[in-house]
Amino acid sequence: MKYRRIKRHVSPQVRALAEAQKIAFAPLTFQAVGAMLKFGILEFLDENPSTVEQVIENCGVSKYTAETLLEVAYAAGLVLKIGDVYSNSLVASAFLHNEMTRVNFNFVKDVCYLGASELSDSFENKEPLGCKNFVGDYETIYNALHSLPKDMKKSWFEFDHFYSDRCFDEVLNIIFESSPSQIFDIGGNTGKFERACLEYNKNCTLNMIDLPENIEEAKKHLNYDRLKFFGVNVLKNQMPEISGAVFMSQFLDCFSEEQIVSILSNIKNSMTSDTKIFILEPFTDRQLFDGAVYSLVHISLYFTCMANGVSKMYSEKRMLELVEKAGLKLYKRHENIGVHDYTLLECGV
Repeated sequence: MKYRRIKRHVSPQVRALAEAQKIAFAPLTFQAVGAMLKFGILEFLDENPSTVEQVIENCGVSKYTAETLLEVAYAAGLVLKIGDVYSNSLVASAFLHNEMTRVNFNFVKDVCYLGASELSDSFENKEPLGCKNFVGDYETIYNALHSLPKDMKKSWFEFDHFYSDRCFDEVLNIIFESSPSQIFDIGGNTGKFERACLEYNKNCTLNMIDLPENIEEAKKHLNYDRLKFFGVNVLKNQMPEISGAVFMSQFLDCFSEEQIVSILSNIKNSMTSDTKIFILEPFTDRQLFDGAVYSLVHISLYFTCMANGVSKMYSEKRMLELVEKAGLKLYKRHENIGVHDYTLLECGV
């Protein structure tokens, strides 16, 4: 008699196999979501639970496209199915209505996806080999931000700004408690903090420090009498004389542990003894939600294959060890900054 398998009790091993298959096919699932967004299928289903035929008619796709994508979406939990009618699940709704999900998805799709195939080699060579086709002769992706392909550039900046911008009001309240004579923003990027800071306090002097390429771009749209620019590679060049306050938002995670100690030591050697250093980071061990930790540790892989090959998202515990190694002390910890559970470390000598 032929043996026939019957689905009874699902063992932990079988459940584990199911989870393993999700990872094995994850790149294809990812691209299927991208296709459904591009063709407007998820958007249509959001308001119109529909049959395959209705999806074909309203989204202008073939029967093959509609059936194949809906089958994948159902298996992946993106859509629900009652009889022949499909509708969006809460997961699909997140891709349509949750800005964080949209920003993260586009960042991975436009910035990381192709380069991720070079992840293993990037680890071995300690170089971001995934970005070699995008940055040309530039050393890292940060030097080349102004020259990236249009979609890649747009998604990179949307990702960066989505997380950092939502902390500025709280951060400025804390920084100006001690009435610093001036502020040095290291890693100023496009200057969004500069705008927020100069509007927050009409008397402060702000100094923006970044790579020369980024400083030249920032000068094109930042015209303030109280703003000074310094094109500095913090790994190679001496800092200007520093006093007042130093601010670094999502900056130190762009470097290896050894480089972080070097940068902090460089700052320490260039500043007056009463200067305060403010480090703003979304630490992996200070997150309230599992999804946040999952996202952060995966962003480390972006650093590996696309950014510089050696940096990552750090835990607060590790960052404080590096701060101490650079000869600095923690004065105060400010937690739950912004809507993404950032931590602001207030340090000095």
